[in-house]
Parts: sequence; C-alpha cells; structure tokens
Amino acid sequence: MRLSGELQVAGDKSITHRAIILSSLATGQTVIHDPLLGADCLSTLEIFKQFGVTYQLTANQLIIDSPGVDGFTYSNSILDAGNSGTTARLLMGVLSALPTTLTLVGDASLSKRPMKRVTSPLKQMGACIELTHDQTLPATIKGQSLNGIEYELPVASAQVKSAIMLAAMFASGETKIHEPVPTRDHTEKMFEDFQIVYNKENRVITLSGPRMPKTPGQVFVPADISSAAFFMVAALMVEGSDLILKNVGLNETRCGIVDVLLQMGGRLTIQNERYFGGERVADIRVQYTKDLKGIIIEGEMIPRLIDEIPIIALLATKAMGQTIIKDAEELKVKETNRIDVTVGELKAIGANLFSTEDGMVINGDINLSYHPALVSSHGDHRIAMMLYVASLLMKNELEIEEMQAMNISYPDFLVHMQKVLK
Repeated sequence: MRLSGELQVAGDKSITHRAIILSSLATGQTVIHDPLLGADCLSTLEIFKQFGVTYQLTANQLIIDSPGVDGFTYSNSILDAGNSGTTARLLMGVLSALPTTLTLVGDASLSKRPMKRVTSPLKQMGACIELTHDQTLPATIKGQSLNGIEYELPVASAQVKSAIMLAAMFASGETKIHEPVPTRDHTEKMFEDFQIVYNKENRVITLSGPRMPKTPGQVFVPADISSAAFFMVAALMVEGSDLILKNVGLNETRCGIVDVLLQMGGRLTIQNERYFGGERVADIRVQYTKDLKGIIIEGEMIPRLIDEIPIIALLATKAMGQTIIKDAEELKVKETNRIDVTVGELKAIGANLFSTEDGMVINGDINLSYHPALVSSHGDHRIAMMLYVASLLMKNELEIEEMQAMNISYPDFLVHMQKVLK
C-alpha cells in the first residue's frame, strides 16, 4: 500500500468562513468557487440564512444572494454555531452591531471554549455581550452603535483580530489592532477582495468605519493546507508513496508545516507556484522519506502551524531523535485539549512521548512498531484524521471511536484517502 497520483483536497476552512461572512454582508450575488462545506462552515452559512440570505449549491460552487445588512430580517433570536469556534468568535464582531438582540449558542464542546478574549475588545468598542459565569457560550448580544478603539492583542489570535476587524466595519472612527506576532491574514486579504480599505504596517492594522463590503462577484478558495497536511504526512511515512497535492494554499501565515517538514528532511517539492484570489497557491509533491529527523518547533512558528500539531506529532514518532514542541498553550482550548489528547492517543498505540505545560516531547524511533488499540477522536476532527493516518502504518486494524468528527472540516476525507491509496 502506498499513496500516489494527484489529489485536490478540501477547500480552505478559514477562507470559506470569511467568504461566507463578507458575501452575506455585501448586497447582491457572490459566487464562491471550491468552498469547504463541512459542518463548521455550514454553521456560518445557516446563521446568515436566518437573516434572509439565500444560497445555492452546485458541484464546486456556493452562490450567495444577500439583501445586504440593511435588508436583514430577524425572525429567530437563537443562532447556533454548532462546533465552530470560528463561527462564534468572528460573528460576535458582526452581531454586536446589528439592530436587534440575539443569543449565540453552540454544542457541548464549543460551550466550554473561552470567549472573553473576543468579548473584551468588543465591549471596549461599545458592544453589549453577556456570557455565562465561566465566560463561555451562550452569549446574549444586544446590538449597539460601536466606536473604533486601539487594541493590543494579549495573545496571537487570528480569530480575535478578525472579530475586531469585522466590528470595525460598523464602528465610527478609527480602529487600530496591534499583533504581538503575525497571525493568519485571510481576513485582511478578503477585505481587499470586498473593497474594504485598511492599512497594515509593522503588525498594526488600521481601519476606519463605517464601511460595508462590496461583492467582487467571485471568490476563489484554495485547497486547505491544514487538510493537505494529513496527506503530506501520510505520504512521507508510507513506504513507496509519491503524491501530488493540487492548488494548496501557501499563505505565509499558514504554511509553517511545509517549513517544518523540510527541516525534518522530508522530500517535498513546491511546483507551479501562483496567486489567485489574493492567496498564494501551489502544487506540492511529497515522496516517502526514510530518514526523518527530530527538530524543535517553537516561537513564531507555532501560529503558522497550530492546527497541524497533532499530525506533526505523529510524524515525529517516526523521526530519528527527539522532537520538542513549545509555546503551544493555545492547543489546550481547541475542540479538545489537543496536547493531552494527542499524547494520550499516540501513547495508546505504542508511541513514546509526553506532554508539557506548553506542548509535548516526542521520542522518535525509526523502528517504532505500532500496536492495535481502541482509540478515540474525542469528537475532534483533527485527532480523528491523525489517527486514521496512524492506522496506515499498522499491520492490524486500528479501531477509532467518533470518526464522524472529521465531517466538521473534511467530510470527504475517507473518500479522498481511498482515491490515492494504491
């Protein structure tokens, strides 16, 4: 068994969310090409449907028709973000300015995730948001007139930054956002597509409002590098593999995994590099690599690969030497505590690693023998897909509980895997 051929993985989740939001706020029709329509993005789409936005789905397109913000209707006061932290956090920036009172809810997992980091700057802008005692969902949001602020992000967070930027579109005056380190900049690029003017210098974003988006007519979504990561790692680990992944987004703020895999000695080749929709894309050829080596992953690299750490941890189990991951405390407040869950599930199949306060230490062994076990995704889509890749390295079947979690970000994951497994 090996991975070979060509594959275009699922569309980028982060970009799809933002395309849906801005297309729904703009008046008129927007065609989104190659979107990701996993559960998370559908949560965002369904919320805007409640406001009177309509949409059509074709094979590779999402066509959104919106009356614009001024044409929104508010027949339902309960909005369900499902499992999607992106939906909840980004939409708080929008909901804070709408002329009504709405309650934002989520599933059991999302309702445990911290929201104060988003509500704090929004309240400084004048937002009226009430969370639970634990600073979690549900959130009751009473729309207010917002004002621009100057805000220094206490932690690097693209979601918090984006929530403030979305609120700033509705706010009077100037908003300045200071980033401690660069985070994914899909919101900024999408603002350009929708003719929202801003300035960005030395990690400071300046935006003057109010300013509503104008549809560009079309938005192109590249393949998601976070989804491609599972196939990249699988191809590096499964003997005889030679796989080409098409049209993968290589946004500089997101492609840390490429840098890490190259540092580990992985045989990766970037081909046909180009730009569309303001995003850098390329084809990535990945070939089986026997002699991978352990490295240290830390600092400014972490925000550029935060979602890929579970699958990187799996790869590190096959690398010679030790791999150390630091500065990744953010993993504790994802769909699961991804530090503890990653370590626990990989230990269950025989890997040698342990968790730390801000990451993990993986002792690699080129002759590591995985053994069968009952493992679980714990309802986390990235853990589910990581464990499936692990199963490709085992002689016996691996039983994985809650595999359906992968539908959150990649409903076609198993179909695509079977396409390239030969």
